[in-house]
Amino acid sequence: MKKILIVEDEIPLLKALADRLTREGFSTLEAKDGLVGLNVALEEHPDLILLDIIMPGMDGMEMLEKLKVNPLSKNIPVILLSNLGDTSKILEGIEAGAESYLIKANVKLEDVVKIVKEKLGVNIA
Repeated sequence: MKKILIVEDEIPLLKALADRLTREGFSTLEAKDGLVGLNVALEEHPDLILLDIIMPGMDGMEMLEKLKVNPLSKNIPVILLSNLGDTSKILEGIEAGAESYLIKANVKLEDVVKIVKEKLGVNIA
């Protein structure tokens, strides 16, 4: 079973993503900020991370940078989730090592699941 870490401070979205991914056969881990997310990532070695950018404490960009310099986590695919549609933010995220950048307002849960499956090479039903 593939393990997905969801790092999101909007609790309803965090729960919705976790519920949907669990129903799709994934194991999910949850964190409400970047510092907890980083610790969970280093301890649990998820197969993929869904990462919000704007969060209290350590934001998603700082967490992404710390993940990508650590040998234990540098190869974990990260999909950024944000309401920031700013092209420079998208470019910054991709340059920092994110696999994809999804704008929350523009994607449905099904879209997130599909992208997660594509990134992990899981059969899409």
